Amino acid sequence: GERRSLADWSPIGGIPAFGAWVNGAAGRSALREVVISRVDPGGCAVNLGDGLNAMGVALHAFATLGDPVHPAFRSFAAACASCTSWAGVHGRTIALEFSDGKIMLCSVSQLAELDVACLDRHLADGAYARRCAQTQVIALTNWTLYPHMTQVWLRLIERVYSKLTHKPRFFVDLVDPTARSAKDISAMLAVLPQLQKCGPVTLGVNGNEGNVLARILGMDPAADEPAAVESQARALRTRLGVDEIATHCIRFSAAAGATGGAAVPGPWCEKPLKSTGAGDRYNSGTVLGHCLKLGLAERLALGNLASGFFVRNARSGTAAALAAFAKTL
Repeated sequence: GERRSLADWSPIGGIPAFGAWVNGAAGRSALREVVISRVDPGGCAVNLGDGLNAMGVALHAFATLGDPVHPAFRSFAAACASCTSWAGVHGRTIALEFSDGKIMLCSVSQLAELDVACLDRHLADGAYARRCAQTQVIALTNWTLYPHMTQVWLRLIERVYSKLTHKPRFFVDLVDPTARSAKDISAMLAVLPQLQKCGPVTLGVNGNEGNVLARILGMDPAADEPAAVESQARALRTRLGVDEIATHCIRFSAAAGATGGAAVPGPWCEKPLKSTGAGDRYNSGTVLGHCLKLGLAERLALGNLASGFFVRNARSGTAAALAAFAKTL
């Protein structure tokens, strides 16, 4: 917003103020300084995995971390039970964080490398199939930023998931699909019932993503309040033919599953230390909840705890840290 000296500066006050500045630059030009506070390992798989690692889950990660693995990901890879990079080039994001949300600018065209041919090469040694045969939950993240991911899912169903005999839980996180065409989104949604045949599917969304899917399906958007979001989750679950819809919002989370629905308030933080990756930490709590066979409301509460701890501390919480945090609420 304004710099007064090397050490004395103030940020733009929020996303509306940032948007007004951008609008004011139309037909002219504008410049602002971006203060890079840190370079973190990120991406949905890494962020979700970091949350699981911190809570003590034995995680086997398959992600696009570069070849060789970029130095930013090395600590994450070392914390995993095993970690395999499936692409030569990683993605990169500039996350503009504000007190009222974040704007993420992603450079990800290189992720088109992960197509069916690339997948087949990585499946050839059987390592992924062996891990899937031993796991409780398989998480599939970030459909939006991988242009070939729908075809990759179909090949995984054909070659790996349909052959599993123990029916693991599948946790699917799309990431904001706003920039993808309605045709692409509809094609992806049509794959979810096929995945459901291989094991119960939880589709995790945030409030905005739930409304994007509702619009594609010709449904009304949900207001940002628990009863409406829970009702939308019930409707999406029926329309999409999956076992569960889990929706996280800033102040609460809601879900609908085979046993009904629930909405649980979350530990809202007025001034988050870091918000980028908070939804992924919420998802890590949900995934762990499924591993522990918790009930629906308990899974939502664990997700809220994991996210609430993260935004206050800019790091994932251990099981002990989350238990202590829960006692403060």
